[in-house]
Parts: sequence; structure tokens; C-alpha cells
Amino acid sequence: MSIRLVLLCAAATAARRGPGFPDPADPLDAGGIAKARGLRLEGPPPERVVTAPDGAARETAALLALSAREVEALADRDHGAWTGRGFDAIDPAALTGWFAAPAAAPPGGESMAAVAARVGPWLAGLDGRVLAITHAAVIRAAIAVALDVPVAATLAIDVAPLTSVVLSRRGRWRLQALRPR
Repeated sequence: MSIRLVLLCAAATAARRGPGFPDPADPLDAGGIAKARGLRLEGPPPERVVTAPDGAARETAALLALSAREVEALADRDHGAWTGRGFDAIDPAALTGWFAAPAAAPPGGESMAAVAARVGPWLAGLDGRVLAITHAAVIRAAIAVALDVPVAATLAIDVAPLTSVVLSRRGRWRLQALRPR
């Protein structure tokens, strides 16, 4: 069985441009809309398109004129009590502690290991050519699971809005491309 998975990071929202923890309800901002409208996907067309269950991912798919199905496993990392808050609104000691151990979960939120744990079964069930519009944390988790590397190692990978990552599988997963926009 051959799989080609393109993971596309959703276009930007105002909250994702600043230092903080975005809210899943945040809409794309004007720059995100303009860049998504100008995006041309490379490679063979997908057989299926899926998105994270939030506004930014759905809006990105719509701007690309793609009909997509929402998949819960692609939801952005849950930032718990910090969701929707800028770094300046978080207790400095708590934020410093989280920066020292970013794989840990924010208060009431989700660790990167938990993200990888929900992304792994989704990856295992794929076949064919799939385009998944999701978020940086999910893309990093998918890379970690597919390549069997520690999730902490993927935190050093920059995944900006509209970055695409191409993973393929024929026997084992391979990272084919990481294309920033």
C-alpha cells in the first residue's frame, strides 16, 4: 500500500502571528486570507482532503476551493487555561517553566506526547493520497510518529502558516519535503 500525505499548516490568524496561545475559534486574518488565496498546491491531486475541526483549517480549505471532512485527531494542541491568551497574560514563572519543558502540558491542556498519541492511530489508518490541513503542533507530532523520533526533537522544526510537509509510506514512512511559504 502506497500513501502520500501532505500536511498543510492552516493560514495565519492574528493570534498565531503574535506570542501566545491561539483560540480554535480565531478566524484567519487579512494576511492569512491573502496568502491562502495565492497558494497553489504542488504534486498530484489528493484523493481525500481532511481538516482540523476549527475555523482556521476550515477557512484555509475553503479558500483553496477544497471540500474537506473534519477529523478530530487533527485538532490543534489544547492549551488549556492558556487558550486565547498572549504570553504577557500568563504568570511569568509558569511561562518560563513551560518554555524550559515545552513538551509538558499547559495547565489543563495537552502535552505534545498526547498530541502524538492521537495522531498516531490516524496515520496508521491512512491510504492513498491525502491532504490534511491542520496546525504546527499536529504536523510536528505526525513527523515524530512517522519517523519514530522523539516528539521533543520536532519542537526544533519551524512550521509557519501554509508550510507543507510531505510524508510518504511504502513499507515505512519517509519525509519527502518540508516547504515553507
